Amino acid sequence: MADTYDLVVLGSGPGGYVAAIRAAQLGLKTAIVERELLGGICLNWGCIPTKALLRSAEVYHLMSHAGDYGLTAQGITADLDAVVKRSRGVAKQLNQGVTHLMKKNKIAVHMGEGKLTGKGKLTVTDKDGKASELSYKNVIVATGARARELPFAKSDGERVWTYRHAMTPKEMPKKLLVIGSGAIGIEFASFYNDMGADVTVVEMLDRLVPVEDVDVSAHLEKALKKQGMTIMTSASISALDVKSGGVTARLKDKAGKETTAEFSHVIVAVGIVPNTENVGLKELGVEMDERGFLKTDAMCRTNVEGVWAIGDITAPPWLAHKASHEGVIAAEAIAGGHPHAMDPRNIPGCTYCRPQIASVGLTEAKAKEAGYEVKVGNFPFIGNGKAIALGEPEGFVKTVFDAKTGELLGAHMIGAEVTEMIQGYTIGKTLETTEAELMETVFPHPTISETMHEAVLGAYGKALHI
Repeated sequence: MADTYDLVVLGSGPGGYVAAIRAAQLGLKTAIVERELLGGICLNWGCIPTKALLRSAEVYHLMSHAGDYGLTAQGITADLDAVVKRSRGVAKQLNQGVTHLMKKNKIAVHMGEGKLTGKGKLTVTDKDGKASELSYKNVIVATGARARELPFAKSDGERVWTYRHAMTPKEMPKKLLVIGSGAIGIEFASFYNDMGADVTVVEMLDRLVPVEDVDVSAHLEKALKKQGMTIMTSASISALDVKSGGVTARLKDKAGKETTAEFSHVIVAVGIVPNTENVGLKELGVEMDERGFLKTDAMCRTNVEGVWAIGDITAPPWLAHKASHEGVIAAEAIAGGHPHAMDPRNIPGCTYCRPQIASVGLTEAKAKEAGYEVKVGNFPFIGNGKAIALGEPEGFVKTVFDAKTGELLGAHMIGAEVTEMIQGYTIGKTLETTEAELMETVFPHPTISETMHEAVLGAYGKALHI
């Protein structure tokens, strides 16, 4: 006889496990199905372990520049195996934390491959091939996504890597090619460059991190070139010739000139593909867009009654915190509540390269395209005492306001610790604040966050320290 649940969550990433916890808190009999590791890709192979890697690279960079701080350090070396081991340990610790949370909230965990087999029915097949059936009133599909592959650059784990290979490398790249300059590509480019690799980044569009404000893209390119990276924008790769000793890439630059270059390794970071295969979605008639992502309404419902979807299997932005928030919305709606729909304009984005990038809302260009008359403020880190004291004077904060109403339309930051500061603007946008409230807010001194205040003042010609 099948186990029966009010809710079954398919996938235990940051969307799935959060949805299960919230549902259990609301009194729903809840189960979660996971085929690999609790916590999903983000916790085990994405967000968390990559930040551990980047932290090691940051510390190595600081140790290598100890003289800038009046210190002396000799014989500094990087042990890549030890760095990776620490990263895996961090992921393991958090995986165990999610396991504890499932027990604490009395959520039934079914390890295995889950498939929707009919209305209200889900079959779980474990690693030994044993199948069991679950019955549900509602199901949340949170199966996530995987790295997109290029037809001429199939990953092999040896010379051509996806993000997953890049997190547990068999060897340190000597000369690394990164294809794609989104968050994943740039973070790995930053990590391996700081660890000593010769890094080249190729981006098909006309600037790095193309979803960010154009000023952020320009500053990042300048910073990465200063660090020694080779940056090619408006460029493409037509072929990779993989050999035992390396990879030959055929490149075309922005002028259309074709050349070949030799690399020891390649990371392909050109987007994601939703995990919709073998889940039973098509058989149930769940609607998808032209790229294969599931269509949902503001409460995360699909077109099929009782079937909900959250996270990377749905529309962008494909961010862990967006998935978690969707999980809460879906769970509360299933429990009969009336949660607020999520406004995508209030979802912050962060990239943890060096320098860090963080943003929320509309870029200046997007605001103008939407018909706004804007006021823009821009304040550089070089005008901030704390940034100078930290030895981190490179960066800026940019704010975009509606000139007519004072509404904060967007904020864009690049520099040290901006991923920790962006939430201030995110709260402001969520509360529908205007420039007046932000100007009247007291920011602590000395902090880098004072640049946020100055950028607001600057939009209205009132900046104090520039």
